[in-house]
Amino acid sequence: MALEPHQNHLLIIEDDKGRREFVLENPTYSIGRDPKCDIRLVSQFVSRHHATLIQKPEEDGNYRYQIIDGNSAGRRSANGLLINGRKLQAHDLQNEDVVVFGPQVQAVYFLLERDAIITVPPDEFDITLISPNMAGDPEF
Repeated sequence: MALEPHQNHLLIIEDDKGRREFVLENPTYSIGRDPKCDIRLVSQFVSRHHATLIQKPEEDGNYRYQIIDGNSAGRRSANGLLINGRKLQAHDLQNEDVVVFGPQVQAVYFLLERDAIITVPPDEFDITLISPNMAGDPEF
């Protein structure tokens, strides 16, 4: 069986609502307090459209996510983004990056990589026969 790399992108949000997990698959995500955001942050200390996640393709066929401060039109958030302790306007996310949106509102990004096993359906004529002599006497 052949193996090929497989990725799962996970964003764990902690805010006033508690802890929630988001599996990232879409090309873009809006993040903020606005109910229309793809990933809603529950806190009075974050902007309505606080950040944007953008999927960035890589040469090997996989992709990464970049986080950008503000909305897709370029309007920045009030507090900005604190990523791994540094205030940044944009950042290519790496495994276990911590993004702080405001007091008690943060996200941790996980890039889970593993080899996916490509399976094939079983052959309908693949039958294994066991002879009664192969079973042997059970020992108790």
